[in-house]
Amino acid sequence: MLLSIPHLRDHNESFQLFHMNLIMRPGKPEDARACGDICYRAFKSIADEHNYPPDFPDTESAIGLMNYAFSASGVYSVVAEGNGQIVGSNFLWENDFIGGVGPITVDPGCQNTTVGRKLMEQALHRAEDLKLAGVRLVQAAYHNRSLALYTKLGFDAQEPLSVIQGVAPGIHFPGYDVRPGNDADLTSCNQLCYKIHGHDRSHELPGAIKTGTFAVVEHNGIITGYTTQIGFLGHTIAATNTGLKALIGASSHYSGPGFLLPTRNAEVLRWCLQNGLRIIMPMTLMSKGLYNDPAGAFLPSVLY
Repeated sequence: MLLSIPHLRDHNESFQLFHMNLIMRPGKPEDARACGDICYRAFKSIADEHNYPPDFPDTESAIGLMNYAFSASGVYSVVAEGNGQIVGSNFLWENDFIGGVGPITVDPGCQNTTVGRKLMEQALHRAEDLKLAGVRLVQAAYHNRSLALYTKLGFDAQEPLSVIQGVAPGIHFPGYDVRPGNDADLTSCNQLCYKIHGHDRSHELPGAIKTGTFAVVEHNGIITGYTTQIGFLGHTIAATNTGLKALIGASSHYSGPGFLLPTRNAEVLRWCLQNGLRIIMPMTLMSKGLYNDPAGAFLPSVLY
């Protein structure tokens, strides 16, 4: 996810924070409110500067994500402190093969320090310790500083993305039936994900079933796609563009700022625009280590 270190409001504040004794420590649930406040202010500041909508509509929504991230199993968290004051945080969403980095946010008063780099290095060290084949993140394409940092740290830009939002068109595709997913679908969905991406994301599916956001699309009685959520935090895969459009069309709404569509998928992008959806902002999928070009249609999560 985007590294957000907006412009300073006060030079003296920056000087003081730069000379703080900076430490990195594991995150804990009680950090959620402070880190959520920083997360909201950081993303809003950089988005406002470039005339784009923020990733989070308010502080409470950012705190909600932090509450989940700090308490969820399989999520490594690191918090940056300067003289006992929280100034940033970062996360690694762990899997057996591929990890996702973010959201990484730094207090607006810490621009032009090494906080962002150190938070990224901590997450990458964790990935190395776990011997993950690769790590991924999604970066806001309008933010040159984060693109430069991630590139220096070894990430490669893999896929330009368009964040899509609007009123769900409610379109049904004959022969492509979308229904809620359940536990009996997990094996088929994991096999499909492995076929398309070269690895599965099995750790995410049970949670989507529990929250009621998991859906599958069937063609000729066979599962040919699934989604954990059509939105910023969910991922979606399908064997064909028709299956992908069926999942998008069946969703009642698109959570967060919207869903991330590979811009090079011109067929689906054109279909979205023709059906009243709009492009909100550009982003970039980046990876370090193993990356397989997907052998099908997909929507990545902002977390990877």
